[in-house]
Amino acid sequence: MAKTFTAMVVEEGPDGKFTRHIREKIVDELPRGDVLVRVCWSSLNYKDALSASGNRGVTRKYPHTPGIDAAGIVEESNNERFVPGDRVIVTSYDLGMNTDGGFGQYVRVPADWIIPLPTGIDLRESMILGTAGLTAAMSVDALSSHLGPDRGEILVTGASGGVGCMAVAILAGLGYRVCAASGKDPAFLLNIGANEVIGRAEVDDTSGRPLLKSRWAGVIDTVGGNILSTAIRSTLPQALVTCCGNVASPDLQLTVFPFILRGVSLVGIDSQNFPLSERTVLWQKLATEWKPQGLDAMAREVQLAGLDAEIESILQGRQKGRIVVRLQGEKD
Repeated sequence: MAKTFTAMVVEEGPDGKFTRHIREKIVDELPRGDVLVRVCWSSLNYKDALSASGNRGVTRKYPHTPGIDAAGIVEESNNERFVPGDRVIVTSYDLGMNTDGGFGQYVRVPADWIIPLPTGIDLRESMILGTAGLTAAMSVDALSSHLGPDRGEILVTGASGGVGCMAVAILAGLGYRVCAASGKDPAFLLNIGANEVIGRAEVDDTSGRPLLKSRWAGVIDTVGGNILSTAIRSTLPQALVTCCGNVASPDLQLTVFPFILRGVSLVGIDSQNFPLSERTVLWQKLATEWKPQGLDAMAREVQLAGLDAEIESILQGRQKGRIVVRLQGEKD
């Protein structure tokens, strides 16, 4: 008898509308790959919500199972790096975009998409971190290699979201003074290490001035658009700004003045295609010296049946912290 498993399936109807259902799927129908992983945990990201809503810029073909993050146990392997029983993390690349992803109890993927679970975190914790934690770690790595905690304040925009809250917590643990920009309840951000919380309006200048009063030694921006423009125009000389999102807008209206008069550096963060060797190093840091304090308090747990409401919440900008998804009913 064919082995079946439970998954979220997004389908397009004859009217062009997309619907989400929890369905049984067959393991043998998964795409070809080196390693079959029994998924124990996943997490919800903005890109997952887009895929689950029929966004063709993320997922070209439907029916489809989203989920760009998965953590679980190797069940079958054709690659010498992994054997059945190994605990592993699968994130990024094409997982959950055009390859069935972590919102199903099994994935089959190339070995080059997988890293062994680092010592210091369990599978559930790895999904509280997930792509959001990796993206935050990449941003912190770029920033910390350029400036130390003594250089001044670091601004984190979209700070209540997945990447933002992880960046706040990691930076705080490393001794940086963090100012978090968010439109949500500041208590959450203060509890995870922010020194100050400011509203979105304070980082959304519409004056059109090419330079603003200098304040930030560094910036981790997760939203793009005019907020990123405002942050760049508000930096101190020799500041570094990282950019990883475009939920506000993909457009960036700027002059060259911040770059040629203040020496600002703008670094793009691409976690999807981040090299495996460097990815492994940052996951080791996330499991040890960069592991956020109170990680469990930064997340809420749901099962597949509860994902639909969370998808709508993240699309409407109401998400706070991280949503982890329990797939197998066990805590590994």
